Amino acid sequence: MIEAMEFLDIPTTTLADLLGRERVMDIGIRPLWDPVPRIAGPAFTVRCPPGDNLMLHAAIHRAEPGSVIVVESGDLDYALAGGNVCAVARRRGIAGFVADGLIRDLAEVREMRFPVFARGVIPIPAAKSAVAPFGERVRCGGVPVDAGDVVVADEEGVVAVPGARRREILTAARAKLAEEATQTLDDWERAHRSRIDEILARGGFEGTL
Repeated sequence: MIEAMEFLDIPTTTLADLLGRERVMDIGIRPLWDPVPRIAGPAFTVRCPPGDNLMLHAAIHRAEPGSVIVVESGDLDYALAGGNVCAVARRRGIAGFVADGLIRDLAEVREMRFPVFARGVIPIPAAKSAVAPFGERVRCGGVPVDAGDVVVADEEGVVAVPGARRREILTAARAKLAEEATQTLDDWERAHRSRIDEILARGGFEGTL
């Protein structure tokens, strides 16, 4: 848990530079209110079939404080959760929801400032009948997520850091941020111009450099 919380200082842009496209959820998984705080925590994985939200409702009573509940659903017809579910999750210390689906009661969720990253809102709730195990690999926003992966989400997007690589990625991210902090805009501009000009030259660009 301590390592996961340490990712709170790491922007998703830095993680995306290190991990690549395959670990970044698609743009449909977005914060549902602004300005959203960055969240980071171990994934508690949940699978809900279309039209059903039972296992997310069960998860809020079982996920450890600090967890990010990650939901595979893909349902754009029914809400996975509403204001009361988010309120209980918040009270229990859940860091937030990352859901490949929809919620409802957005005004309540925004007022309580509970972070939800999802595809949108719809007013009709799903049923509660489909039982499924927790902790299995899920797919959310096009990214496979295993229980214990570190999920970092902010206004730029959502990144899933493989659990087995979290120390490596945390170290690399801190080094990258430290290096960037010492670089002025003039330094960046010179290095950027040089790199772009080199790429253009290799490609046969004949314009003014």
